[in-house]
Amino acid sequence: MIAFVSGPVAALAPDAAVVEVGGIGMAVQCTPNTLSTLRIGQQAKLATSLVVREDSLTLYGFADDDERQTFELLQTASGVGPRLAQAMLAVHSPDALRRAVATGDEKALTAVPGIGKKGAQKLLLELKDRLGEPIGTGAGVGSPVTSGWRDQLHAALVGLGYATREADEAVTAVTPQAEAAGGNPQVGMLLKAALQTLNRTR
Repeated sequence: MIAFVSGPVAALAPDAAVVEVGGIGMAVQCTPNTLSTLRIGQQAKLATSLVVREDSLTLYGFADDDERQTFELLQTASGVGPRLAQAMLAVHSPDALRRAVATGDEKALTAVPGIGKKGAQKLLLELKDRLGEPIGTGAGVGSPVTSGWRDQLHAALVGLGYATREADEAVTAVTPQAEAAGGNPQVGMLLKAALQTLNRTR
């Protein structure tokens, strides 16, 4: 198993990063939150999980071991594959997921694209004794950024290779969505929305 990759970031895409390891470019699937911390040319170290299928080998990358472990535990539930597990971590931090399962918070799980009411109920039952207790005492849902979301989002877009003007326009475009979040927007979700607006204008 490849436990982590470490090296300079060679390329960034909306859902993946390429990290150069010993002269080889390793493509790593990442959540928007993780991608927003990476910059082309800068050193990065990502905890990884290798998913082996008959027709593919896919490496998933995470900011830390806790996120990687949660990703793997989520897949022990029936019907949860790597894509859905990654989507859950794109919306919620590992601790927020633990808290949602511990408190039976169905609404938190249905906030994840691809999970309906019945699916959430099933996941709450299956994951109850697997994820463990929440570690932190922070906000209940997701990992909201309380300040500076504009700067973080702008830096992430520039890091992905967009021009400053494009990044400015994308930040402006998602501002109503951020304000609708009550002042605690999740940068990862805003990054997805910003990338969609940029793809439409290109």
